Amino acid sequence: MKSYSKILDGWFSEICPMWPGIALSLEIEKVLYSQKSKFQQIDMFQTKNHGKMLVLDGIIQLTQSDEFAYQEMLAHVPLFAHPNPETVLVIGGGDGGILREVNRHDCIKTIDFCEVDEDVINVCKEFLPDLACGFDDPRVNVHIADGNAFVKVQKNRYDIIIVDSSDPIGPGEALFEQPFYQSLKTALKPNGIIATQGESFFLHKECVINLIKITKNLFPVQAYSYFLVPTYPGGNIGICLGSLGPQLKKPCRDVTEKFQKQLKYYTPQIHEASFVMPYFATKMFESI
Repeated sequence: MKSYSKILDGWFSEICPMWPGIALSLEIEKVLYSQKSKFQQIDMFQTKNHGKMLVLDGIIQLTQSDEFAYQEMLAHVPLFAHPNPETVLVIGGGDGGILREVNRHDCIKTIDFCEVDEDVINVCKEFLPDLACGFDDPRVNVHIADGNAFVKVQKNRYDIIIVDSSDPIGPGEALFEQPFYQSLKTALKPNGIIATQGESFFLHKECVINLIKITKNLFPVQAYSYFLVPTYPGGNIGICLGSLGPQLKKPCRDVTEKFQKQLKYYTPQIHEASFVMPYFATKMFESI
C-alpha cells in the first residue's frame, strides 16, 4: 500500500489509502528538502502557518506548531507511569523529539535509540534543531538499524520501550505485528512498560483493535490513551500501552513545578483524562 502527496497552487495535500476519502492540506511557502533515501521519500517544507513540516513517503510526521503534543504524550505517559525508569529504548522518531522529552527525566541512566533511516536524522538535525537537540544528551546511544531486528536480540534490558513508528506502510509495517510485540516484551525488565504509536480509533479501527488484541494477549496490564494533534488525519492519535506490573492510567511519580514548566501539553490531569474513551470507542474495546 503506497501513499502519495501532491502540491497544487501552493498547498500540500496528504492523501493516503489508510484514510480513504479524507485529505489534510497545508499551505506551504518553500520546499526546504526533497530527496529519496534508501528507505523512503523525505520532504521538509516551510509551511505558511505551521512552521516546518516533516513528510515521509507523503505522510505528515510533524509540524512545529503542534509536535509537542505527540512527543510529550508518547514519552511522558509511560515514563511517569513507571516508579523509577533507568533504562529506555526508543525505536523510530529520527526527528529526535521523543528523545528530547525522555531526556527531561533525571532518573534515566541510559537511552538506546534505534532508527533505520540515518538520512531522517541528518535532515532533522539540519532543519529541526528544536527537536534534534534530543540527540545531544550524553546518555543517548544511537543505533542505525532496523528496530524489529534490534529489539529481537535484547533480553530483560529496558524499563521503558517507546516505539515512535510511522504508519504501517513501508518501513514501519512490521512494527504493528505480534512477533514485534513479543520481542518488546522479552526486552523489558520486570515491571517494564511499552508504549507504541497507536493510530486513530476514528480512522484506523481495525489497526487499533489489532494492537489492543496483541497487547492484551501479551501483557497483564494494558491500556489505550489518546490525545489531540491538529495536523494528523482526524486531529487525534493514540498510544497503545502494555505493562508487566505498573498501572498505566495515573502517574506514579510527582510532576514537579520545574518539570511542568518545560512542557506545553502533558499534565498529570491530562495523563488520566487521556484514558477516558468516547462511548463508541469504549464499546469497541469491550468487544475485544
